[in-house]
Amino acid sequence: MSQQQQTEPYTAPEPEDYDYRGYEPIQPKSRWRELLGKVWAPLAALGFLVWKFKALALAVFKFKIFATSASMLVSIGAYTLLWGWRFAVGFVLLLLVHEMGHVIELRRQGVPASAPLFIPFLGAVVGMKQMPKDAWKEAQVALAGPILGSLGAAAVWIAGEAIDSDLLIAIAFVGFFLNLFNLLPIVPLDGGRAVAALHPAFWAVGLAGLVVLTFVAPNPILIIILLLGGLELWHRWRARNEPGGREYYRVKPWQRAAVAVTYIGLAALLAVAMSATFVERSI
Repeated sequence: MSQQQQTEPYTAPEPEDYDYRGYEPIQPKSRWRELLGKVWAPLAALGFLVWKFKALALAVFKFKIFATSASMLVSIGAYTLLWGWRFAVGFVLLLLVHEMGHVIELRRQGVPASAPLFIPFLGAVVGMKQMPKDAWKEAQVALAGPILGSLGAAAVWIAGEAIDSDLLIAIAFVGFFLNLFNLLPIVPLDGGRAVAALHPAFWAVGLAGLVVLTFVAPNPILIIILLLGGLELWHRWRARNEPGGREYYRVKPWQRAAVAVTYIGLAALLAVAMSATFVERSI
């Protein structure tokens, strides 16, 4: 006597931890909130520490010999919160090389210049007691930073390839990006000071481009640069009719050509170098 087997339709078991929230409307993540957490929170923490020990901080910064070192350490501490201390040290050292390019060129022109002062998440600044004599001299000072900074990043790249270090190659990539970003044609970035020797109209182009970039990829740093650039553009526009204002931008054709070739060539080389040093984030 044969026994007939009965089959029941298969029903897939329902996972116990099934998340029905997936059917809820997706709430877009706020990039601003994410940026505030990653950038402004560490900066606020550092600000609190400076305020807490403000007397010591003021005493240190009265001595110029300690100002650069102290601001470097603060910047390294800030970047360490995001990337780790090894990457932070490499990044700040490349910033130093970049800024020293400006210092060397300023002093070569006889313009008194201070050592770099580092500002977390905003880079570094070099103080000068007077502006260069004309737009040609200003362009030389502006391009000296990215040129020396690019050479520094290239040296890190070579070292990274020699010892097969993804960390060094990644630091070189950020160094190339830093110098390329600084070539954006908007003051107070180096590119804005360089294109002054070509034609001041490039500032308006750079400002418009930065407005678009800020809307496409919102970033507090871009907003700060945008505000500073707008104020600087307005200041220079008002100063155009002052005595010597228009003469400042009178540049010889060969000087304009030299700035254009250097500016475009350096930007192209940096873009190629960035492509060659890109590594997936695994360090």
